[in-house]
Amino acid sequence: MTTTTNDSSLKNWGMLISLALVWGSSFILIKRGLEVFSPGEVGAYRIVAAATFLLPLSLPRLKNLNRHQIFYLVIVGLVGSFIPAFLFAKAQTQLSSSLTGVLNALTPLFVVIIGAIFFGSKITRRNGIGLAIAFIGVFILVTVKEGTGFDAFSGINAYALFVISACICYGFNLNTIKYKFELLKPIEITAISLLMVLPMALIFLIVGTDFSFKVANIPGAWKSIGYLTLLGVLGTALALIMFNVMVKRVTPVFASSVTYLIPIVAIMWGVMDGEVLLFGHYIGIVAVILGVWYGNRK
Repeated sequence: MTTTTNDSSLKNWGMLISLALVWGSSFILIKRGLEVFSPGEVGAYRIVAAATFLLPLSLPRLKNLNRHQIFYLVIVGLVGSFIPAFLFAKAQTQLSSSLTGVLNALTPLFVVIIGAIFFGSKITRRNGIGLAIAFIGVFILVTVKEGTGFDAFSGINAYALFVISACICYGFNLNTIKYKFELLKPIEITAISLLMVLPMALIFLIVGTDFSFKVANIPGAWKSIGYLTLLGVLGTALALIMFNVMVKRVTPVFASSVTYLIPIVAIMWGVMDGEVLLFGHYIGIVAVILGVWYGNRK
């Protein structure tokens, strides 16, 4: 019994670390995609790549669904994949990949908040304190600039709101998966939810953007597509399957705690890519992670 429990625990932590490595690398891949394509094109192609890759898994399973399941799968597709893909791409037009990865660490706190508002869970005093600490860190991250004294803090970077909005979406997504899909398998949730939003992403990419023109005429476009394909297939499709497996095995808060590790990977990639973090950024990073950890620890 103990051996089985230990193996299960090791598997959970193994999935957590693997997801952190994959998703922590997503921000640098978005950055590479934005070198050629617009935020909308990056977001849409990411969904198209992920959903297309999973078509052999999603299409045969459609016939087994009822209306209730389809409704919630559309919600999961929108708030768990489609909307965040656009929000993160837009945010990184004005935020570094490092800071975007750090702000993403707010997800567990929004899991608690959304769970309390819509799913009947409770917000504890510890959750509230952690939330306050984390948002102090966010304020520092989005206002710090080069300088000394109070001159180092001025002008809020509103693009951080795109990341925060994506974290709110993830809060809805985690709670929906945990409480609305007792029967569906994780691979079904992932594949079919992406299929639900594939038509929107495909129509937007073909009709609403210059994606095809850029692919045919702009140097480096195919290289960027390679990065975005990796982002869609590995960072969205396969990672979401693993993530949904973990959500079904553990609590939503443990599953979302992957975001504790994502900033480390994101910062590592950012520094290697020449991004500069100021002293104030490190203070903000510590505050965000400390707040998230304190607000969700037992």
